[in-house]
Amino acid sequence: MMPDTQYLFDGPSIDKAPVEASLRHLLEHGREENIVFLSHLGDLTQNGAKEECAAIGEAFRLLDRRGVGYSVLAGNHDVRSSTDDQRGSSPYLDVFGPDRFKGKSTYGGASPDGYNTFHLFEAGGRQWMVLALDWRLSAKGFAWAEQVMAEHPRTPVILTTHELVDEDDSLSTYGRKLWDQLIADHDQIFLTLNGHYWPAARATRENAAGNEVHLHLTNYQNRYFGGAAMIRLYRFDLDRNTIDVETISPWIMGRAAKGLGELERQEIELSGDADRFSVDIDFDKRFAGFAPVPARPARPVSKMLVPGTVAYWRFDGRQDGAAVSGTIEDRSGHGNDLTLVTVGGGTLAWSADHHPDQPGHGSLEFHGGKPPLKGAYLRTVDGAPLNSATFEDGYTIEAFYRLPADWNPSNHAWAGILGRTGTGGAAGRTQDDPDEPLATLSLSNDREPQWAVRPLNQQGIATNWGQETPLETWWHLAVVNDGEHTTMYVQGCPVVRNPRATAIGLTSVGLPWLLGGYEYGGRIDQILHGRLGDVRIVERALPVKSFMNH
Repeated sequence: MMPDTQYLFDGPSIDKAPVEASLRHLLEHGREENIVFLSHLGDLTQNGAKEECAAIGEAFRLLDRRGVGYSVLAGNHDVRSSTDDQRGSSPYLDVFGPDRFKGKSTYGGASPDGYNTFHLFEAGGRQWMVLALDWRLSAKGFAWAEQVMAEHPRTPVILTTHELVDEDDSLSTYGRKLWDQLIADHDQIFLTLNGHYWPAARATRENAAGNEVHLHLTNYQNRYFGGAAMIRLYRFDLDRNTIDVETISPWIMGRAAKGLGELERQEIELSGDADRFSVDIDFDKRFAGFAPVPARPARPVSKMLVPGTVAYWRFDGRQDGAAVSGTIEDRSGHGNDLTLVTVGGGTLAWSADHHPDQPGHGSLEFHGGKPPLKGAYLRTVDGAPLNSATFEDGYTIEAFYRLPADWNPSNHAWAGILGRTGTGGAAGRTQDDPDEPLATLSLSNDREPQWAVRPLNQQGIATNWGQETPLETWWHLAVVNDGEHTTMYVQGCPVVRNPRATAIGLTSVGLPWLLGGYEYGGRIDQILHGRLGDVRIVERALPVKSFMNH
């Protein structure tokens, strides 16, 4: 985004170099930095004179020749400031009218008067719109903008105009008109960008739908060299749900090798709170009112039974909140069914909640904790084939889990997601604590997943550690052994604390496995407080692309 460049195009003192340097920077770095569009915020020129408009129009041919998408709009210095978008012809419109943009892949169209345009581009797997509006909208301009959004009802909109937010983070008089007549009632508009005033500022307001709209003022004409055509980069990170913003001066950066003066050194990059910052925005949630993301459908059991599957438990198809009773079937067909065990009158319930990428759309809700120990957990039936399995050739164990807001380390730490009963001492492996179970996938006091096992080739305990997993978030956890080494994955990403020592198989004394329970010294010691989704055990190492969350 480029704000007011008017002092660079002022009568006899026209200097295109700073603008051209910024545009060349975008061209040179556009591919590697995924820069897909540029918006100018108006006041391209000081007087709107023919020569001024022609000069900056020539600078923008750098983008035209490369087919790069951009938008411009008229500021009060580009046209007669007393007029609105029905003013008729002007030198600005002669240079930056609709004919200039026709044929560009991002150009969507213009209002009949030519002063308002909209542009569409693809980024991050979704379509976005820039709605570039004149310095002053007429009634026809407002109606046109509403029509454009109505014709693209699922497209998020970045509104650009010359005047909206002023220097004290509030709305100007005209800004309030824009808010009341256009922005507030159109949930698609999530970000506005304007120039005109200085210094830079930003604000948020709640629209009629109850969602935040981020309103940013950017203008550097008061700074050295009229702002030197500074550009502000908005980096949309849809994985982090963040927009990272920075402000740089490519023209001054390009002069650094020759040595910079005192004022130039201050302008290479701006780092004030309104110039370099991040905006937290959950894009899916923010856009849900007009462009909801379809939920991933449940996948049939048969699709999850990859070769080597020895156990698969899923908890869908039950009434939300109903109590669990009886036996839960092993959907792999190998007979590793689960039975309910209660402690202190505890209960276990079905839940419709689930990880968004989980095959089965359901989970179990555990209400365990101590002291005193109370809750309910599951154990494999006596004689289940899984009880004696040793997995010499490798294994993949996967589970989905979610911890509630009231989870606390004093009462809920060290509960097991999945584990094998029987102690190291009972197996004749007394190195380390002999009362620890033979295998446990547990959660520490810091909510770190831990896979602690006694491999067949070791006397002691081999441990993989994950990082803290925040509350009220669904997580996918996988532990993969390739016959020699074990790797833990969180959300499909390997953790840092994966031991390099050779670890072959899992020691067994033929006792059951537990879901939601942890034993110590051969006795139940802690019960999970949280939700547990699909759990699958495969007797071979799976690649990440074969995990259940893919």
